[in-house]
Amino acid sequence: MRILKKHFCKFLLGSIASVITLHVALHLNSFYDPNIVTDKKEELFFAHAPLANQPIELPHSECKENSSAHSFTNFDKEPQNMKDFLTYQHCRNFPLLHDSPMKCGGAANSKEVFLLLAIKSSPANYERREAVRKTWGVEKTYNGVQVKRIFLIGIPTPQIEKKRMMQLISTESQVYNDVLQWEFYDTFYNLTLKQVIFLSWLEARCPGAQYIFNGDDDVFVNTINVVSYLQSLGKGGNKRHLFVGALNEGMPPVRESNSKYYVPETLFNRTEFDPYCGGGGILISSFTANCILRESQHIPLIPIDDAYLGMCLKRAGLKPNNHEGIKTFGIQLARVDSFDPCYYRNILMVHRFVPYEMLIMWKALQITELNCSWTLTLTKGLNV
Repeated sequence: MRILKKHFCKFLLGSIASVITLHVALHLNSFYDPNIVTDKKEELFFAHAPLANQPIELPHSECKENSSAHSFTNFDKEPQNMKDFLTYQHCRNFPLLHDSPMKCGGAANSKEVFLLLAIKSSPANYERREAVRKTWGVEKTYNGVQVKRIFLIGIPTPQIEKKRMMQLISTESQVYNDVLQWEFYDTFYNLTLKQVIFLSWLEARCPGAQYIFNGDDDVFVNTINVVSYLQSLGKGGNKRHLFVGALNEGMPPVRESNSKYYVPETLFNRTEFDPYCGGGGILISSFTANCILRESQHIPLIPIDDAYLGMCLKRAGLKPNNHEGIKTFGIQLARVDSFDPCYYRNILMVHRFVPYEMLIMWKALQITELNCSWTLTLTKGLNV
């Protein structure tokens, strides 16, 4: 009887949790901009789309094991994830399981897209994606220009969760039309691959987009400030170099094999990386994105994606630049509440936010007249 009671309690608690979760999900829209109008035709189309996970045919090739990888110095002593990276480092073209071919209105009409938000995400990060969709990632017109959103995702590694995660991504793709999912494992070491393969997609599907925000799914972006900053530059993104973020210079590669950021001398034998911007959030012009894609064809992949982009810039004869409004290490202030929205009125991006913080901050910033006795002052916007 006790056992039955115990199981019944567990069942009851689980049911209550499910109801609460559903209730919150159904009422999330009250948190967001009430003026956003959804295209009902598009909504109905995706609501009735089949759930089959059909690969989309873009050019790709079969990824085969590089048997010569075992000849790399100290290969047998490397951790397993590095062995895997070295074995499949040459693979760059993978099937696209979920595409959004009309995200930018088609290649010919993509010049109408001013800013494409390209957000790196992992299959399990559903709550983060939902928060982005309803806050800074809303697809709408800002200052008279179009902003679009796309999530970049691989396939899940835990086999026990793979089926349900794939179903989740499939559903998101059909409901929101904002997912690119390739058939490679979504791991930290594959972030560089994700960057390069996205740039290939951009060239094919959205070549006319003026600018790209490339960042993580746990950052907070003040979208109107980003658009205003980009508009202030004058020239269109297809005619000028732009690569700005939180600049890192003179950064040495990590040689400790137990580190997440480990890079063996086999892959990179120099003592420091070329200058690069932290991968949490970067603004890139379409001109520069094309240059990076072109140069990446001549540079072997390394497992640190932001440093790799710096290597591509170096080869193209271009430089990354610092912007004080991009805070990839957050806002650090002594003895004050750094979550005060007054500090976020002038920034472009801050890392890192959990979903509920994203919702709260976005709502707070919609108040046109914040009662602020102070703000975060940026001494310089762009340091060139």
